Amino acid sequence: MSNSGRPGVNPDPVIFPHGFKGDALMAAVRAIKAASAEAGMGSENTAFTTPTPVNLEWKMKALIREDG
Repeated sequence: MSNSGRPGVNPDPVIFPHGFKGDALMAAVRAIKAASAEAGMGSENTAFTTPTPVNLEWKMKALIREDG
């Protein structure tokens, strides 16, 4: 589902790797970046964010706006 055309929501991809820590988080980020590059997307416009006690209470729309 695309975010384009939705006012106030950044259309760039947002990755929210919940439950990953340390080396597993870095491995997942590297794998996502590699897959993005392979798909011709590039990762420079992809926001990566991890859960915090504060943002776990947010709606996804608010999180995407914050990262965008």
